[in-house]
Amino acid sequence: MRQTYAVPPPPSRTPDPAAGDSAIDDGTDQLRTYQVWKGSNIFFLKGRLIFGPDARSLLLTIFLIVAPIAIFCVFVARKLMDDFPHHWGISIVVIVVVLTSLDLILLLLTSGRDPGIIPRNAHPPELEGYEGHTEATMGQTPPFRLPRTKDVVINGMIVKTKYCDTCMLYRPPRCSHCSICNNCVQRFDHHCPWVGQCIGLRNYRFFFMFVFIATLLCLYVHGFCWVYIKRIMNSEETTIWKAMAKTPASIVLVVYTFISVWFVGGLSVFHLYLISKNQSTYENFRYRYDGLANPFDKGLLENFMEIFCSSIPPSKNNFRAKVCKEPRMVSSFVSSNIEKSVGDLEMGRKPIWDETGREVVDDYDRAIRNDDNLDEDGGLTDVSPDLSRILPPQGLEGRSVLHSRRSSMGRKSGSWEISPDVLALAAGVGESKRVISAT
Repeated sequence: MRQTYAVPPPPSRTPDPAAGDSAIDDGTDQLRTYQVWKGSNIFFLKGRLIFGPDARSLLLTIFLIVAPIAIFCVFVARKLMDDFPHHWGISIVVIVVVLTSLDLILLLLTSGRDPGIIPRNAHPPELEGYEGHTEATMGQTPPFRLPRTKDVVINGMIVKTKYCDTCMLYRPPRCSHCSICNNCVQRFDHHCPWVGQCIGLRNYRFFFMFVFIATLLCLYVHGFCWVYIKRIMNSEETTIWKAMAKTPASIVLVVYTFISVWFVGGLSVFHLYLISKNQSTYENFRYRYDGLANPFDKGLLENFMEIFCSSIPPSKNNFRAKVCKEPRMVSSFVSSNIEKSVGDLEMGRKPIWDETGREVVDDYDRAIRNDDNLDEDGGLTDVSPDLSRILPPQGLEGRSVLHSRRSSMGRKSGSWEISPDVLALAAGVGESKRVISAT
C-alpha cells in the first residue's frame, strides 16, 4: 500500500542556534514554560522576570520619578549643602537618593514578579456525580455543562467561587481573571498600568510600599523646595515672589510634587483603608459584600500583620521549567481507502502528493475532472446522448466551463466559479422541464 501526504510536505528545517532553536519540531523537543506561556505576559532574562503586556509604561514611570529627583539634586539640594552646619547639608542629597533607589527597587519587585498567577488546567475539571465517560479534547469545554459557581464556606460565611472558561478551573476565593494579562490571579486587587503588572497576592505588599515611598518623596522634595525659597528671601531680604523668580527649578518642582502628592498620597490613604478592612480594590468596587460582613476581616491588627508580616507564598509557576512542546500535525499518512472518504467530505478536493512530491490522481479525482473524456484539444470525446443535448457544442464555450471547474481544484476553500453561460443553460433546462410537466 502506498503512503501519501494529505498536504504538501513542508521543507526540512534544521535548528538554528542563533535563533534560539534547540531541537527539531517533531513533537518531542522540550521548551521552557515561559516559551509556551498562554497568557499575555512579557518575559525577560529567560523567564526570570515576568511583566504584563503593557510593560513599556515602566519607562514612563521611571522617568517621572528620576527626572524631578535629578533636578532637585542639581538645582536645590546642592545649593543647600553649605547652609547646614556639621555636614548636615550632605544628608539632604543622601536621603533623597536612598528614597529614590528604594522606590525604584520596590517598583521592580512589584512589576517583575509573579503576582500570584494560578496555572491553567489542560482539561476541564470533572463534573461531580457524573459517572458517564466523555472524552474532552485539550483546551475545550466538556460536552456536559459545568455549574458556573460553587459555594465555599469561609469563617462561617458562604462565598461563591466562579468557573473560568479560559483557565478551565474554579477560581479560589478572592481570585479573579485579569483581562489584560489573561491570567487568573490570587487575591486580585487591580491591574496597574503605571507598573505594567497585575497587583495580587505576591506583590501587593511591594506595590503599597512603592506608592507610600513615592508619597514621601513628593513631600520631601516639596518641603525642601520651600526651604530653599525661604533661604533666598532671608539672604537677599526680598519678597517671596522675587525669591521664586530666582529659582525657577524650585517652582517647577513645587507644582509637580503638589499635583503628584494628590495622586500617590490619595492612593496610599485609600489602600491603608483597604488593608484595615482586609479588602482588595476589586472587592471594594465590585462586591461590597451586599451589605454583609466581610468574611476575610480579621481585625485591624491582624489585617496589617497579614499584609506586611506574613510570608509571601511561593509562586505556583516555574517559568524556567522544561515542558514538552505540544505536538503539531505536520503531515498525515492516509491509505488509499481514506482518500475517497476525504473527497466525499469536501466538494473542492485538495491535491494529494506522494512521497516523491508528485501529485496523485486516483479514480475518484479522475472521474471529477473528466480527464478520460477530454481529447487533446480539451473537447469531449465520449458524451452520453442525454448530456449532449444540454451541453453547448465543442468550442470556446465548452472549454471555458470545463477549465474553470478544472482550475478550481487547487484552491484552498474549493470555491467554484460558474460562468454565466452555464447559469443560462441551467435556466433553460428548468424552463423546458416546467413546459413538459405542464403539458
